[in-house]
Amino acid sequence: MAGNSSRRGAIRKSGTKKGQVVGSGGQRRRGLEARGATPKAEDRTYHPAHRRAKQADRKAQTSQQRRRYAEKQADGPELVVGRNPVVECLRAGVPATALFVAVGADNDERLTEAVRFAADKGISILEVPRTDLDRMTSNGMHQGIGLQVPPYEYADPKDLLESAMNSSTPALLVALDNITDPRNLGAVIRSTAAFGGHGVLIPERRSASITAVAWRTSAGAAARLPVARATNLNRTLLDWAKSGAQLVGLDAGGDVSLDDYDGTGPTVVVVGSEGKGLSRLVRENCDSILSIPIASKVESLNASVAAGVVLSEFARQRRLKG
Repeated sequence: MAGNSSRRGAIRKSGTKKGQVVGSGGQRRRGLEARGATPKAEDRTYHPAHRRAKQADRKAQTSQQRRRYAEKQADGPELVVGRNPVVECLRAGVPATALFVAVGADNDERLTEAVRFAADKGISILEVPRTDLDRMTSNGMHQGIGLQVPPYEYADPKDLLESAMNSSTPALLVALDNITDPRNLGAVIRSTAAFGGHGVLIPERRSASITAVAWRTSAGAAARLPVARATNLNRTLLDWAKSGAQLVGLDAGGDVSLDDYDGTGPTVVVVGSEGKGLSRLVRENCDSILSIPIASKVESLNASVAAGVVLSEFARQRRLKG
């Protein structure tokens, strides 16, 4: 019996195990495996950098939409709004196709004058709901009046040079480099016309264009003086130089003084902005860099003022030679 008892005690019964041993199922091994590079902060939706990147994208898209809208507007009719600007444009002889007046707009001397000017010039006068003017303007600050100005018709650079070279007086042209203020453009056009110049050349990009502001500043000279627009300003100037025109750049640090320069021959006065000056390539291709003698306390002249001073001197020289 004792031996049998010993043998039975040695037998393991299947029911003595409380349960199966649960394994990790490979979770520990997978947990130790490399997960790859950590995503960039802006790619993690929960990270503040992601929100900042989204905001930057929205701002960039908005800026691009505004730029496209501005380019589209530049190629189409321009709407001048506000009673004073409208009256000033009509006084300056800015060409216009229609005068919009909001229904129920408060009448005053400026509105009356604008309507009278438009009627005298044969410009259509249209009475429209104020909501229509709101849609036509970006900020709604129209004061119940708007003047539609058609796109300016630019001359071809080749035609402009040919006309200047074939005129009865030596060609006198002005080229603008980096001039982005339409008031400066208008003032240069006015000075060029006043001192017997034949036309103005501007680049298509990064330049002021003939808007109502430039029209107004030119005091109507933009209607009489041709303005050409070049796809590549530097290339156009080189073509003009090959045709016999002298390229004269204006710069305070020029190597030739205005007092010593003979401007009686075919000349192109190249004017840069007050801040940036002339572009590198344009400057390198000029035949001379001209400086204007000024008081030492004055650092520089406004671009349109500098152009006016040089044009005045060249006109004086031509009268004496003449």
